[in-house]
Amino acid sequence: MATLDAGVWNKFGRSAAPARELAKRRPTRPRLGPGRPIPFGAAVGPTLLVAAWVLGSASGTLDPETLPAPWTVAETAGDLLADGRLQSNLLTSMQRAGYGLVLGVAVGLVLALVAGLSRIGEALVDGPIQIKRAIPTLALIPLFIVWFGIGEEMKLLVITTSVAIPIYLNTHAYLRSVDARYVELAQTVGLSRWGFIRRIALPGSLPGFFLGLRLAVTIAWLALVVVEQVNATSGIGYLMTQARTYGQIDVIVVGLVIYGLLGLFGDLAVRAVERKALSWRQTLGD
Repeated sequence: MATLDAGVWNKFGRSAAPARELAKRRPTRPRLGPGRPIPFGAAVGPTLLVAAWVLGSASGTLDPETLPAPWTVAETAGDLLADGRLQSNLLTSMQRAGYGLVLGVAVGLVLALVAGLSRIGEALVDGPIQIKRAIPTLALIPLFIVWFGIGEEMKLLVITTSVAIPIYLNTHAYLRSVDARYVELAQTVGLSRWGFIRRIALPGSLPGFFLGLRLAVTIAWLALVVVEQVNATSGIGYLMTQARTYGQIDVIVVGLVIYGLLGLFGDLAVRAVERKALSWRQTLGD
């Protein structure tokens, strides 16, 4: 019995260590996904961009008459903060973009649900949306000015219509791409129409909604840049227009930096909400 035990030990016990060594020596398979998330990865690209700007300005590669140095722009921003112009105009711009974003998201989401959950709704809604999608926002501004004047109503309408398009397109696409097997399962278990919408259609369309929301946040700022340079009396775009009149390139760059930062932080905020809302999904980005 002792000999048998020793044989079993030699066969199974001692062979475990060489097996582990062989496993270590085997060539590892190539990683197919993008890899693990990089801490503060969203800041890497902007940091490199600013570093290139600093190096170009310090070395004289960038002409200060064409693109002022970062320290010059920072000093100008400090002056604008000191006299209160930056805060007041920034608040006005954020209010315009915020109101337009909220209204545009609501309109785009309602239209997507109407078109995505009903063939009749799609026949009524999808065509006009595709027509608006093909018409640039700049082409609509003269008509909106004739219809609504040059006040806040026109600016808000331009931002709202621009934002509604990506919300509609992405949410509608994901609503229509719900797996047919889930529809059959809902019919089998006897789900009502509202139960199907709440338990299957809406959760299935959430990835598309958040994708559209990320695009909508950026488009809201793009539309804002346009409308604030059309007979505006306040806002970051108005500040940039005034600076262009007087040849203040540093003030223009301050406005561009602010628009860029608002767009970047807006996208990061949407992505953070998306990760929490869609924590049940496993994707390559996780």
